[in-house]
Amino acid sequence: MSSLDEQFLAAGLDPAWVRDLVARSLAEDLGGPDGVDVTSVATIPADQVDVVDLVARDSGVVAGLSVGLAVFEAAGATDWTVLVADGASVRRGDVLATVTGPTRALLTAERTALNLLCRASGVATHTRSWAEAIEGTGAQVLDTRKTTPGLRPLEKYAVRAGGGTNKRMGLYDVAMIKDNHKFAAGSITAAFEAVRATFPEVPVQVEVDTVAEAVEAVDAGATFLLLDNMEPDLLREVVAAVGAKVELEATGGLTLDRAREFAETGVDYLSVGGLTHSSPILDIALDLRPRQEGLHGAAHHRRR
Repeated sequence: MSSLDEQFLAAGLDPAWVRDLVARSLAEDLGGPDGVDVTSVATIPADQVDVVDLVARDSGVVAGLSVGLAVFEAAGATDWTVLVADGASVRRGDVLATVTGPTRALLTAERTALNLLCRASGVATHTRSWAEAIEGTGAQVLDTRKTTPGLRPLEKYAVRAGGGTNKRMGLYDVAMIKDNHKFAAGSITAAFEAVRATFPEVPVQVEVDTVAEAVEAVDAGATFLLLDNMEPDLLREVVAAVGAKVELEATGGLTLDRAREFAETGVDYLSVGGLTHSSPILDIALDLRPRQEGLHGAAHHRRR
């Protein structure tokens, strides 16, 4: 097992999934698995070796460094030094890692590695802002299934790196009874009993809109409720009615400026789809420098 595979496993990422993601992402940029970077091949000797720095262009939280390094490895650069850990806060100008290798490989990997690293770090940065906003309330920030297709494991890892908590990974690991399920089944109770009878070992969560629905769901046997689009006063009513019996998640329409107000109602979780569907990237760049220059005092050459 490679050192990168060990890092993937420690992060809760399947190494085979990461390798496949990297291969597909590089192939997308190269026009296929046998494609080439025509600019680098035309302008750079095959035997040229250089060093690149991965440099933060803004302040934020880093996530996905090992995935970015896997791109460089797949392109042919296998020598690197990591200077910060995932989950670390960085400032503009901080060097996150250095990679040494064939210059063609470094430049071929550049955009694909940065796309994945910047995306994951952006999610981690956004998540950290929510975690800090509700710190000390007893509530946790949760992600959702509103992820970029094909990137869910990476984005959910980034949420964890930023201090958030993962909810369900998909439709298979947790049953979530929402309005359409309640309507189709006839009632909350009917829907809950149907899920429990069909998949007795699967955790069940129930979305409710009123105190009466919350009481019905608890009476049916639910132990986790989603409180949909409720204002703080109504959340406090539900907490008073059933909070001692179940875990409660506030969901829908939450904003960072009101996060603490909602967290202080006594709910256990705030569910925020924007962690993954609306996080801006953390700007990270690749700076090329001659191999003989040391990390300190090197003349960085910014590339876009």
